[in-house]
Amino acid sequence: MRGFLPKGWMLKQYRYDKAAGYKKPVLLFLFSILTVQQMLAQDSLQSQKSYPSTASLTLSPGVIKKRVTGVAIANVVGYGAILVGLNSAWYADYPRSSFHFFDDNAEWLQVDKVGHFYSAYIESRASMELWRWTGISRKKRIWLGGLSGLAYQGALEVMDGFSTQWGFSWGDFSANVAGSALLIGQELAWNDQRIKIKFSFHKNSYGDAQLNQRADDLYGKTLAQRFIKDYNAQTYWASANLKAFIPESNLPAWLGVAVGYGADGMFGARSNIAKDKEGNITFDRSDISRYRQWYLAPDIDLTKIKTNKKGIRFLLTVLSAFKFPTPSLEFSKGQFKVHALHF
Repeated sequence: MRGFLPKGWMLKQYRYDKAAGYKKPVLLFLFSILTVQQMLAQDSLQSQKSYPSTASLTLSPGVIKKRVTGVAIANVVGYGAILVGLNSAWYADYPRSSFHFFDDNAEWLQVDKVGHFYSAYIESRASMELWRWTGISRKKRIWLGGLSGLAYQGALEVMDGFSTQWGFSWGDFSANVAGSALLIGQELAWNDQRIKIKFSFHKNSYGDAQLNQRADDLYGKTLAQRFIKDYNAQTYWASANLKAFIPESNLPAWLGVAVGYGADGMFGARSNIAKDKEGNITFDRSDISRYRQWYLAPDIDLTKIKTNKKGIRFLLTVLSAFKFPTPSLEFSKGQFKVHALHF
């Protein structure tokens, strides 16, 4: 799920010439998000009489305007704070370069691409719910929110483009587009997210001193670092709400079924071999198989649990970005395996 700030992105670490080429595009990009969101949202106020949202029926134009301004600012300021916070969780001290492209489509058995898909979807969904709260028209909050994930992930792609270690990835960008498109498409078609994209994670212990050391070097030692970086421990899910697709059934509204994807055995981006700058092999575990994992599991749609408490409803919405632990059926390496509880 590469889409986080390099660890080396700190003001004190910039050289003057690198800073000029790296910070300005990102700052202009974030400023343009704020400007476009303000323009589109304010424009939607002019059409409230023709296309009111549910919220706007009970909100005055003055309240809507204040909420629009607040959400537009919060989108940019909040995202900027997240970038700074995530700064310590990714690439350490890599030098900058001129903007360039990098083809990483063959890396990490594409788990990182699914991570980009998930990130864009979740960011779009969160932003859309904020715009829903403002009371602007339905289509405007769908498009403003839906494109937010693509915009925010796009800023990170720009940062990658200025890193010598990586570069702007069309594969990552395409995954970002797909994530935002899924949110927008479902909302336009059903006014609902019948299929939610979710994430689950477990802390891996590799049972071998050499592998554990390699994992520490690649993925970090803390739980927070592993949560972001350890592709062997991540599973991404597409969870479908059954009642939404079979409304005439007696199924509970919260019941869903999820299809998951993950991978294991990865101790390097493309292979389990590492070399130093001189080309000498420093790690070779090509004996370990790198393989994909597919899962099938029941799920709970937390957003369908009825409650009159706004705080609980908000908490359930936040938690719905993660897969509820349940038993699962795994298919990998040509065999099926049952997990009593899948995290």
